[in-house]
Amino acid sequence: MIERVRGLLRMAEDPAVTDAESQAFTAKAAELMTRHAIAEAEARAERGEAAESVSRLDFPVSGVGGHGKARVKALAGIAAAYGCQSAVRGNTSANTERTLIIVGTVTALDALRVLLPSISMQMEASARFTAREHIANLRELRNYDRSALATERSRFYRSFVRAYGYAVAERIREFRARLREDSAAGGSSGGGADGAGGSVGAEVVLRTDVDRVREDFQRRFPQLKPTRPERTHHRAGYRAGYQRGRRAQLGMETSVGQGGGSALTESE
Repeated sequence: MIERVRGLLRMAEDPAVTDAESQAFTAKAAELMTRHAIAEAEARAERGEAAESVSRLDFPVSGVGGHGKARVKALAGIAAAYGCQSAVRGNTSANTERTLIIVGTVTALDALRVLLPSISMQMEASARFTAREHIANLRELRNYDRSALATERSRFYRSFVRAYGYAVAERIREFRARLREDSAAGGSSGGGADGAGGSVGAEVVLRTDVDRVREDFQRRFPQLKPTRPERTHHRAGYRAGYQRGRRAQLGMETSVGQGGGSALTESE
């Protein structure tokens, strides 16, 4: 399964494929890993084994271009969509690397360890291309000096990255919600868990994992400062990033749904 996922991500990262195809390959990889994690959890429950442990992943996030905070926001949202919670260390406005600390089940962290680098690569490539196109259009339409164009590009880029991450996370949440609904419908129409060797559906697995992760995160980080919102919101950049994150058919056949917030806080 891991080899299939890596194969999909290699295709997603191929510069020869379109943006829509790239996102479709990535989403299929995310779907495979989610289904695999639930199948493993159901198998453990049926064997009478304890739920898998909750662990921690330290993921480095680049600060190049002064866009580190936007990248953290995007990636933390994706981690939250997988049922994880995040803190961040060294999240300043400098161009230095910072660390996104992700707490989740071992399987969820394994998935993120494979997916986040690929999603980051695609997000940055899409942001660079779209920001370059935006600035080129401004040069033709208006009389901007070099400093004004640099500021405009920076604001556009940051908003694009945040929105791209939000849109990808939204799709993952929708897919997981559909798994829960399918599981609940299946349980109400026949079998279901009987507490003594019966099957455990996706709805139960996902709900209990989120609760266990939340408890573990609070034990690890009992006192955290909330992150401050960025002040460089760019309407056009945010809209472009969201559209890039939502436009492809990702193998999850869902429409735009209700967005859920990500639990993102700063650690000292």
